[in-house]
Amino acid sequence: MTDIITFAITGIVFGLTAGISPGPLLTVVITETLTHSRKEGIKVAIAPLLTDIPIILVCIFILSRLNDYDSILGIISLLGGLFIIYLGVESFKARDIEIDANTIKPKSIRKGIVVNILSPHPYLFWITVGAPILFRSFNISLGTSLVFIVSFYTFLVGSKVLIAILVHKSRDYLKNKNYRWIMRILGLVLLVFAVIFIRDGLKLFGIL
Repeated sequence: MTDIITFAITGIVFGLTAGISPGPLLTVVITETLTHSRKEGIKVAIAPLLTDIPIILVCIFILSRLNDYDSILGIISLLGGLFIIYLGVESFKARDIEIDANTIKPKSIRKGIVVNILSPHPYLFWITVGAPILFRSFNISLGTSLVFIVSFYTFLVGSKVLIAILVHKSRDYLKNKNYRWIMRILGLVLLVFAVIFIRDGLKLFGIL
């Protein structure tokens, strides 16, 4: 039960951070909401559910075919730690998101899918962070892996949907100081995860 809770919290933290961090997909969610409707913004928010499965499968396939698994996973853990540090710093520095909806052409869920596929973040996350977490959770049980995936995407998509709703009600939401404080807190939590990943990477190399 402790393992399930741990991986659920891990999925929640990474999902929420990915969901509300400024980026191309969040920009499309906001612009669709402002230029069309809340419904259109929500449609774009679900794009990761349609695009990430192939990404996850490719990352898992690559890792599963690697020889000298401990050394490779050690390198990936260290890279994952550095990537999480980057995400944490970016979250901590998050500022207001400025969107001029009048200059943006109409977009659809297909645009959201294309933006997410072409963004490097899903690939970087799953190859350096997500896939190793899945391997660890799968060594415990299939259910634990599912808990991580479900919690991650529930908060990734759910937070973007919530932002579409809030932006629909108030265009000033992304300038709210509460948004910035949430990002800073998540940034600090991510730095803790970065330390854990780097520690695990050093352990795999026998340094710790």
